[in-house]
Amino acid sequence: MNSNRPGMNWLGSLAVLCVLIALWWTASNAGWVSRVFLPTPQATFASLLEELNLSGDSGNGELLAFTQATVGRMVQGWLLASLFGVVLGAAIGVSPAVRAWVQPTLEFIRPLPASALLPLAISIFGLNPSMVLFVVAFGAMWPVLLATVHGFAAVEPRLAEVARCLQMSRAAYIWKMGLPNAMPDILASMRLALTIALIVAVVGEMIASQSGLDQAILLAARAFRASDLFAGIVLLGLIGFVSNALLAFAEKRLLRWQQP
Repeated sequence: MNSNRPGMNWLGSLAVLCVLIALWWTASNAGWVSRVFLPTPQATFASLLEELNLSGDSGNGELLAFTQATVGRMVQGWLLASLFGVVLGAAIGVSPAVRAWVQPTLEFIRPLPASALLPLAISIFGLNPSMVLFVVAFGAMWPVLLATVHGFAAVEPRLAEVARCLQMSRAAYIWKMGLPNAMPDILASMRLALTIALIVAVVGEMIASQSGLDQAILLAARAFRASDLFAGIVLLGLIGFVSNALLAFAEKRLLRWQQP
């Protein structure tokens, strides 16, 4: 029965998606909502293919360029956030004294939304891609940083005693004991950080007027091109879904040693 559960979950998720699309199709085709504001699913799909230049017609393919810009910022910011989050988290989590000193400051800074730092980032970097990258990395770093600190703090105390008896260096202890123990927390937090990176990248593009999916969505909204607007929204959802699925697969592969 357990072996069939993943398949049943996929079937259930697909059924929910089909129901939502059916409701969308009914609402738009039956005129419950004006098509000026709610296009049909088929019109949205046609716009998505055309704007991505996948339909074979003479579409401009601008949405593809906007998507590449947004995904590029998301991935770059996420990689920086993961790198700094793991390095700083390991440096803090490996020492109880440092954790005690730094934890209040982390708890003070952590709740700050990344969007609140946009004025500061603009004053430092100006309205340019570097500003958006900084905000994305800052916003996405916190889940990884806190998860890494927690993973290192949760190392079995007897392992620390064994490391001292073996006279292991701090670097060897981090690599051989701390990091494997913290890896499940780190990988889970990196999935969350990637979602945050996508959200902050879109918000940053809006504030800094940078080329990206947000610009495509805003232009479609101002021109009352509902199908293009919904195509951009659907594409954002697809990016989030695919990136999360890829990281979930990588996490499962990397943590095979934990499975019974």
